[in-house]
Amino acid sequence: MFERLTPVNKALILANIVVFGLQYLLGPFMQYYFALWPPQLERPPFQIWQLLTYGFMHGGFTHLFFNMFALFMFGSEVERLFGARRYLTYYLVCVVGAALMHMIVVSFGNLPPAPVVGASGAVFGILLAFGMAWPHRKLIMIPIPIPLPAWLFVTLYGLLELYLGITQTAQGVAHFAHLGGMATGFVLIRYWQAQGRRRRE
Repeated sequence: MFERLTPVNKALILANIVVFGLQYLLGPFMQYYFALWPPQLERPPFQIWQLLTYGFMHGGFTHLFFNMFALFMFGSEVERLFGARRYLTYYLVCVVGAALMHMIVVSFGNLPPAPVVGASGAVFGILLAFGMAWPHRKLIMIPIPIPLPAWLFVTLYGLLELYLGITQTAQGVAHFAHLGGMATGFVLIRYWQAQGRRRRE
């Protein structure tokens, strides 16, 4: 089963698992220094490296499992499409883009500041890339047990996150970070496509 994993995707999954283990060993130290804290808080302080490190931490085993399961299902195919170096770049840029979107929304929306952890921003970026590359591939969206084409699956997931973020229905989930990962991924893919067209011309 694990033979299908590509090298960078496998390394990313392992890195997330290792960091999750460190969270249990080091406890509050990891949360204090490496979770994403809003800049408006004096303590704990926001540090620039948190734009990346938060994306390798998780709020619990279930959070970790679902993110790593999504990476397992979709990440390797996207890596084969992009190539290893570009896939790693895409993943990390989506992590940062998700963090920036979350901080902007928290700041301008006067939402309660709280630490953010999780690879979900990158996962949503990868889901978007998968949907754009294979729009007619059938996927099943929990809790709807009906196979949907990937383009519709991604669109519905994005709209659901937007609805939940605007209504603040599911507290404790950084919905706009998820949307930030998708938006960042979309911009980066379009940029690479434009680069490719310019080279061919």
